[in-house]
Amino acid sequence: MTDTKVQKLTGSKAMSLAIEQEMLKDDKIFVMGEDVGKYGGIFGSTTGLMDKFGPDRIMDTPISETGFIGAAIGAAAEGFRPIVELMFVDFHGVVMDQIYNHMAKITYMSGGNVKMPIVLMTGVGGGYSDAAQHSQTLYASFGHLPGMKVVAPTFPHDLKGMMTAAIRDDNPVVFMLHKTLQGLGWMDQIPASLGPVPEGDYIVPLNKAQVIKEGTDITIVAAQMMTVAAMNAVAGLEKAGINAEIIDLRSIKPIDKETIFKSVAKTKKLLIVDEDYLSYGYTAEVAALVASEAFYSLEAPIGRLAIPDVPIPYSSVLEKYVIPDANNIIAKAKEIMES
Repeated sequence: MTDTKVQKLTGSKAMSLAIEQEMLKDDKIFVMGEDVGKYGGIFGSTTGLMDKFGPDRIMDTPISETGFIGAAIGAAAEGFRPIVELMFVDFHGVVMDQIYNHMAKITYMSGGNVKMPIVLMTGVGGGYSDAAQHSQTLYASFGHLPGMKVVAPTFPHDLKGMMTAAIRDDNPVVFMLHKTLQGLGWMDQIPASLGPVPEGDYIVPLNKAQVIKEGTDITIVAAQMMTVAAMNAVAGLEKAGINAEIIDLRSIKPIDKETIFKSVAKTKKLLIVDEDYLSYGYTAEVAALVASEAFYSLEAPIGRLAIPDVPIPYSSVLEKYVIPDANNIIAKAKEIMES
């Protein structure tokens, strides 16, 4: 870190600052996407960048994800370092071929001769009655495929540091930003969306989880809003006599299994919480890793909480019902402790 000055920023401001600082250093970096220009990105990730860099480097695109993500892949192959925004992660369905068969595979299929230094940033998460086609996280859909790094930072400090690291990486990085954690004025304001961020140059590794609360009784592994839900559950857990250790996953691929194993060796119990669907998500992956490589640390069955395998409802009551919250975490932790 070259600058120790710290400022309080929202998640979106932290991201846009990281992009700005990297663009000032390297004129091969540019941004493409819908509404990333004057509007500053629907989730604020490019606020103010059009005024600083102009339309040649902050490019508003037509509503054609296949077109502009394909263009970013071509630009990366020619030595540029594009940052491209897929507005909602749900839209990946219309551009799967470009992401899965080109962006993720070209470096491998070229024997390492063609680099793909692309940051594909995309908005994830529910909680706003955006219905089944705009409320998913789909961490596992990207984490399943070889060839890409997949990150899901929670706090502003990590949003800046991991965006900086992603831009500098020569591999394609899917950068999943949670809309609630952007700190936008037209959305719910939560404390986790505002935090201390160093002004200067620093990176947060793309492959490391972080223990954000130490504990002795149970390990809770989560990401983004499920990390926030786990922290919101602390008081209730303590009231029940449970001292939880909470790990913010940060990286969906690769998963930092060493940090998880070390925690489970201490607590002997594990609960994994996800805002993705239950089947085949990171709850299953983390559980499988612990069961296969750290089984003898466990003194109770592994617990999993995630969205049931149903489309996310439009009804706010039903949406709240399917997305895990602090109360669900407390109840599941008690169940594990009593097992």
